[in-house]
Amino acid sequence: MASTTLTRPQHGKVIAGVCAGLAERFGWNPQVVRLAFLLSCLLPGPQFLIYIVLWIMMPKRPY
Repeated sequence: MASTTLTRPQHGKVIAGVCAGLAERFGWNPQVVRLAFLLSCLLPGPQFLIYIVLWIMMPKRPY
């Protein structure tokens, strides 16, 4: 079941929980989101900057 808010989980995260939070929010598999992020890093663009901004802006889930 997809969450209605965009938060970073405390469990099931690899680095900061950004990909896990996005996957949960949209009802996707976290491994697929992580793989898509890694593949996107092969292309030019601000992927790391966006990840850091999301890390800062997404609140950590309190539970």
